[in-house]
Amino acid sequence: MINVPKGTKDVLPCDSYKWQFVEKTAREVASLFGASEIRTPTFEHTEVFLRGVGETTDIVNKEMYTFLDKGGRSITLKPEGTAGVARAFVENGMNSQVLPTKLFYITQCFRYERPQAGRLREFHQFGIEFLGATDANIDAETIMLAKTFLDKVGIKNITLYLNSIGCKECRKKYQQALKDYLSDNIDKMCPLCKERLEKNPLRVLDCKNQDCKEITKDAPKILDYICDDCNSHFEKVQNLLTIAGVEFKVDPNIVRGLDYYNRTVFEFVSENIGAQGTVCGGGRYDGLIADLGGSDVAGIGFAVGIERILMLLENTGVKIENPNKVEYYIAPMGEKESQKAFEIVCKLRQKGITADFDHMNRSIKAQFKYADKIGAKKVIVIGSDELNNNCVKVKDMQSGEEQMVSLDSF
Repeated sequence: MINVPKGTKDVLPCDSYKWQFVEKTAREVASLFGASEIRTPTFEHTEVFLRGVGETTDIVNKEMYTFLDKGGRSITLKPEGTAGVARAFVENGMNSQVLPTKLFYITQCFRYERPQAGRLREFHQFGIEFLGATDANIDAETIMLAKTFLDKVGIKNITLYLNSIGCKECRKKYQQALKDYLSDNIDKMCPLCKERLEKNPLRVLDCKNQDCKEITKDAPKILDYICDDCNSHFEKVQNLLTIAGVEFKVDPNIVRGLDYYNRTVFEFVSENIGAQGTVCGGGRYDGLIADLGGSDVAGIGFAVGIERILMLLENTGVKIENPNKVEYYIAPMGEKESQKAFEIVCKLRQKGITADFDHMNRSIKAQFKYADKIGAKKVIVIGSDELNNNCVKVKDMQSGEEQMVSLDSF
């Protein structure tokens, strides 16, 4: 037997309706905020992620599925959605359209990492990208969209953590202060963070190693180093969220794992999915479009892992109703009756009513068991007596009530 590749998962009919619910909710909420769908390729030229995500990130260094195609070009399966959207924005001249451009996507992503709870090598994201606006009100609106989505799918007891990592200029001073502090503790740091210290010291703050977390607990805080403009921007974001009634906690250690972020960064975190509790994360990335060859267009967005959402809903006992139940199951008791059942099914489906009938020549008892398993709401029984009298017996599967109905009513 050939098994599914490690880190991937089949979505079976018993679960696919749950995915459809989450995706439908995502589309509805995105539309509510004026966002339109964008679909980018499953793979991109590797340079898109080297320039967009950043060469110092774990994604680029360890986790990307990169290969040479038959033309010798380096191709990468997309590990996240933002860089591809930014490339599409530049390539298709979308900056010439009315700004801001509000986009959303539901897409597959690929990262080669150790499979664990809520993390797979092939996974799916719902993402938002708002491009072209610099004001703090678009930051607040982006966070509001994320919260609205999480509320509507039924996520409870989740905490919003907020931070500003400043602009490129004020971050230089902070990086030096952080580097000076961490250099005094380098012997206690994990091997990966020793490398990060030279390339991108902010990434040390994102390390999950317990020793590194203990070291960074007393490290300089970036909010003490951001410039007046960045501080004013961050205060406005907080004020707008307060006006909207959104509770949050400022966490100066949030830096996010991708190099393109600046100013506002945020995470929605749950305690119900293990140590890796981030359900949704995002932030501002004002320099990304320019880094990919476009004009100086601001941007902000977030991504939500659909698998993590579904796992969280299951862990917290949230039930998603299956909407795909059959309205009528027709149970024939012979060959002639089966032909009539086919005729009725065709008429019901033409009216937009879900219907099915026996394909396996089951006994009437077995047909009722099958109808119950597929969640049929009503069963129409057709026997020789019913056919001769131009009527059928209709049984309500929930109440057990039965009534005779004329075949002409179908």
